[in-house]
Amino acid sequence: MGQGDGSLVPEMNSIKLISLRGRSMARTARKRSQSGIYHVMLRGINKQAIFSDDEDRVKLLETLKIYKEVSKYQIFAYCLMDNHVHLLIKENEEPIGSSIRRINDSYVYWFNVKYKRIGYLFQGRFKSEIVEDDKYFLSVLRYIHQNPTSAGLAEQIGEYQWSSYLEYVGGQHILTDTDFALEMLSDNRSNAMEQFKEFMSQPNDNEYLGYEEKTRLSDSEVRKCLLRKGITNISELPQMAKSQRDEIIRVIKQIDGVSIRQISRITGLSKSLIDRA
Repeated sequence: MGQGDGSLVPEMNSIKLISLRGRSMARTARKRSQSGIYHVMLRGINKQAIFSDDEDRVKLLETLKIYKEVSKYQIFAYCLMDNHVHLLIKENEEPIGSSIRRINDSYVYWFNVKYKRIGYLFQGRFKSEIVEDDKYFLSVLRYIHQNPTSAGLAEQIGEYQWSSYLEYVGGQHILTDTDFALEMLSDNRSNAMEQFKEFMSQPNDNEYLGYEEKTRLSDSEVRKCLLRKGITNISELPQMAKSQRDEIIRVIKQIDGVSIRQISRITGLSKSLIDRA
């Protein structure tokens, strides 16, 4: 199907996804992938955080691993942000919708017990897009791994702890099925790893799931991003000289996924003042 121009995708030896086609699938209103592979995004309801600490992130990864054995899906990439999760996942014995419901129900039950809350945690139906050719598969893989750097949470994708990138380069395959992607790049493992690292560092120009409806960063993600930029005095902004304050506001406004309302909430400054900066 040719999704995206693929101009930055390395030369590949074979078309792997075509060979995955031809299975019978349960009927559903969701658009089905002939390869069985989907880019899935799970969002917090009202864009709220779905992780409050690292224990929560570990729990979701454990949940993904448990139901991988039950549902027999494969995971080619993941990235856990504060208020959303990206997965590059392939259904096998069970439709993707059933697998995601298992994951959601289990994690939300645990989360609600831990924080003594009730009700929904994820935003309605999960979002998904089909992935049916090799070039788009690799581009989505890169997009998922680049999420933390795009959000300003890390300078290099290898610095972020909560994505599958480290499983690719570190060799500890706890959750991720890395062979599938690496074999697209080269039959030689060493060459494949070098091509993988180079490809992950290149810019992404395609449009992906969530592009039209951008997922906003959570407040904690914004604060982490500011710390990386050396901005530690947010609470002092109202007392700063206008020139210094406006310079910091302009830096904050350049962060992708941050709204004026959110900046106002974090800094204590009025929306009109922020808008004028």
